[in-house]
Amino acid sequence: MPDVMQGLGCSAFAIFVIVIWLLSCIRVINEYERAVIFTLGKVGQVPKGPGLIFVFRPFQKAVVVSMRTVVLDVPSQDIITRDNVSLKVSAVVYFKVLDTKQAIIGVENYFYATSQIAQTTLRSVLGEVSLDELLADREKLSVRLREIIDRSTEPWGVEVTSVELKSVDLPEQIQRAMGKQAEAEREKRAKIIAAEGELLASQQLLEAADKISQNPVAIQMRYLQTLTEIAVEKNSTIVFPLPMELMKAFDKFTSK
Repeated sequence: MPDVMQGLGCSAFAIFVIVIWLLSCIRVINEYERAVIFTLGKVGQVPKGPGLIFVFRPFQKAVVVSMRTVVLDVPSQDIITRDNVSLKVSAVVYFKVLDTKQAIIGVENYFYATSQIAQTTLRSVLGEVSLDELLADREKLSVRLREIIDRSTEPWGVEVTSVELKSVDLPEQIQRAMGKQAEAEREKRAKIIAAEGELLASQQLLEAADKISQNPVAIQMRYLQTLTEIAVEKNSTIVFPLPMELMKAFDKFTSK
């Protein structure tokens, strides 16, 4: 009887161990994940998932890779532009894994590798442009950065979908210089607009003078209109305009 109990106990323990082993071999893979299976060190042809998968431990190993878009924050990089301006530029890189198998066997750590290639590419590309180009053509530079980074990460099964320049930190000296330049540009435009206004006003006055000179009565009417405007203002002194022809007549009389 003791032998029978001992045998039953061993059988129960064996069943318990088998159940624990089976449960440990079952993995749940989410919809956005894929599992790359290694059997005795050799990678499987097709990644598994989503859903329940069975990993035959210890002979098989599963490496789960997320296929969602990853937002990579590139820290501020010290950039020296083509016109020797030192500044700090930070960016954001959006990428996702297309080939999970290649992302595991093609590079040791695809996230770290993508981060490093993004930082080096940011420094090299922005160092080839001037400050004005960096501030004015940010969209073109973002497209160029995306193409270069995506070309570098393509062998790893990683696709870079977008690169955005987040911030450009300018030194205070450059900010003051740009402020003075902007102020000078505004003053320049103001002077040009004022000069154009003076030109238009002079042309209108010339046309008005030509029309008034065609009829002497128009000049007298203009004199009366000016007197009316002065009288409305209730001034104690009224300046009465005299025709220039009258003054010339006095000059002739006095010369005799």
